[in-house]
Amino acid sequence: MIYHSPRRSASMTRAHLTGLRTSAHIPQMPIPPNGVSRGAAVTCALLLAASPVRAQGALPAAADTVVAIAKPRNPLPPEAQSATTTRFSFIAYGDTRGRRDGVAEQYEHGLVVDDMLRTITRLERTPEPVRFVLQSGDAVVNGRDPKQWNVSFVSLINRITTAGGVPYFLAPGNHDVTSAGDLENPGRKEGLQNYLRAVGQLIPADGATRRLSGYPTYAFGYGNVFVIAFDSNIAEDSTQFAWVKAQLQGLDRRRYQHVVVFSHHPALSSGPHGGAIIERPTAAVRARYMPLFRQYNVTLLLTGHEHFFEHWVERYRDAAGRPRRIDQVVSGGGGAPLYAYQGEPDTRAYIREAGADSVRLTHLVKPGMDPGDNAYHYVVVHVDGARLWMEVIGVDWGRGYLPYRSNRAALADSTSD
Repeated sequence: MIYHSPRRSASMTRAHLTGLRTSAHIPQMPIPPNGVSRGAAVTCALLLAASPVRAQGALPAAADTVVAIAKPRNPLPPEAQSATTTRFSFIAYGDTRGRRDGVAEQYEHGLVVDDMLRTITRLERTPEPVRFVLQSGDAVVNGRDPKQWNVSFVSLINRITTAGGVPYFLAPGNHDVTSAGDLENPGRKEGLQNYLRAVGQLIPADGATRRLSGYPTYAFGYGNVFVIAFDSNIAEDSTQFAWVKAQLQGLDRRRYQHVVVFSHHPALSSGPHGGAIIERPTAAVRARYMPLFRQYNVTLLLTGHEHFFEHWVERYRDAAGRPRRIDQVVSGGGGAPLYAYQGEPDTRAYIREAGADSVRLTHLVKPGMDPGDNAYHYVVVHVDGARLWMEVIGVDWGRGYLPYRSNRAALADSTSD
């Protein structure tokens, strides 16, 4: 079924006008509120375009070198120190690139960050405080341009790591490091260098056990959750695949009850990057990584690339014949222009090639048929021992977004669908 938020109307028109502060041009105007002429609305938009983006002080100066995001005020402890922790939460989202990257701070992303900080504060004194944030890629429009990182992105993430105090982990998207599958592609190398400079104080260092040296591929463990980030732009790369496999093989699953993987490209989606289209990275994720994730009982796959929210459940049987489930959540509502539903992907070959795994797919939440049916959002994953559940939090005009007829879902068959 398709569940979506109320369509944008008069109040949402005002949000569109506000959003023009971050647009380099005046797009087609929406219908203005009652009593406001289209000419007056355009005049208002032009005035807003000339106004400051956010009242947060001067934007950082553009530079030829990307400035590193600030270290978190409360970094994660060494893995062994959190071994007995089984109750907490974490935030996930993706696709934050803005319409004026390199010129102004990302406005829509800023709305999301504002709300995240309120959520971090709200949960701080509960049994499930937010311990880290995952971002599935496309931080900026052109990751090869240092100005876009410095002017539009870094200052927002500094608010999460300093004011919010929590660690922030970013997987690279195609806009960050290009979609090139060749590691030696000049554009990829340039984007990767900027990405690594931005996150240099946030992810494990080259040479660490939890980092694939030279790659934006890493892992960490906190409490009973183990997290892996990999670069889906190069999903065919055998070195990266072997490293991810080795991390999964070596896990103590008595401690790590939940394995979470995040990357940019979803295996299944129904937007302009999915549906009838199978992009090269998606094909590689389906063919290589999904069988691996079933083999090692990955719990949750978090991706973006599609600028909306959708939720797939993949049920299968493990080597012992026990029923298992992988939740595949696409959360690309971090500030990039919203997308709409384009149609279901053809999954017949995918299911057939899974063979003895007996894969069955459920499209639990489909995105709206129009971009205005979807919402800027992020998700909060709550960990309570063996139980995982998730909140989808819409922001600004999307605050009433209810993708499950509510905004909550248990990530398990016993209580969810």
